[in-house]
Amino acid sequence: MPFRLKLAKRYYSVQHMADYYKTLGVARGASEKDIRSAFRKLARKHHPDVNDNDPASEEKFKEINEAYSVLSDADSRQKYDRYGDDWAHADRFQRPSGGGGFSHFNMGGGRGGGRPFNLDDLFGGMGGGFDVKPPPPAEYKVQITLEEAFNGAARRLQMQDGRRLEAKIPPGVDNGSKVHISADRDRGGDFFLLISVKNHAKFRRQGKDLYVEVEAPLDDAVLGGEMTVPTLTGRLALTIPKGTQNGRRFRLAGQGMPVLNNSANNIRSDVDHRGDLFATLKVKLPSELTEEEKDLFQRLRDARLRLAESPESDDGLDEEPDEIGDDGGTGEE
Repeated sequence: MPFRLKLAKRYYSVQHMADYYKTLGVARGASEKDIRSAFRKLARKHHPDVNDNDPASEEKFKEINEAYSVLSDADSRQKYDRYGDDWAHADRFQRPSGGGGFSHFNMGGGRGGGRPFNLDDLFGGMGGGFDVKPPPPAEYKVQITLEEAFNGAARRLQMQDGRRLEAKIPPGVDNGSKVHISADRDRGGDFFLLISVKNHAKFRRQGKDLYVEVEAPLDDAVLGGEMTVPTLTGRLALTIPKGTQNGRRFRLAGQGMPVLNNSANNIRSDVDHRGDLFATLKVKLPSELTEEEKDLFQRLRDARLRLAESPESDDGLDEEPDEIGDDGGTGEE
């Protein structure tokens, strides 16, 4: 018996929790919109980042988060309205008691005549207990850069119960990726990170491939040359063949995003296998020309006109022209 009493004392250290409605400053019959509006207002006011990590503000922020996490969920709110501080154990209280025995009784001292005390909590597993399903993992939205999606990243998160946890994000994640984080299951630590990737100023992503536009001067496009192409790991040299047309696309194999293997909520990155980078050439025309450059372009135009007017440039046809008579006719009778 002393052993059981010791368990009871440790498990049921009575803590009078705050009234969640009072914490958010709303009435018990408040709408979802009113609760959400109150939470946002208080969260902005007491967020640690805007209060120089003041301990009092941080504690208040935790209380606000806890209250909102319960009242914003219809099922949790219904249980809280009925069972108060013990809303999380509502499934146990609602279990029918067999053989007319006591299923729970009150330990005095709580609000409204004391908090319910469930015998199964004290002697659970003895004489046929019951399973309590853990809540589904929560989801936290996280936005990262394309560089972080390429290299992998870490985020330090503040949980609803006030804990701070560092979560690892593997390379290769994309918009909509869910990263499963395993933590303390008993405290509701399992959760998902719902990833969104910011648009990049230079690169466009499509699955595991990247796309980028690069400029080349007109003379390099005509005569051929060499240029550098930006990648997420640095710049690479690219040879431009002579006569390259505007809009031509070059493929740089293996310079895209890491391949992500997502199976059974277990995301793994294969950094040895990456997508490709496609560089589209944009020929840059000169906007201002020197007199010498204008003269060169004029000479180029004249040369091309003479070439176009030359009989030898008639689409490469080998047929002899019709014979012209002295009278200007075709020579036909």
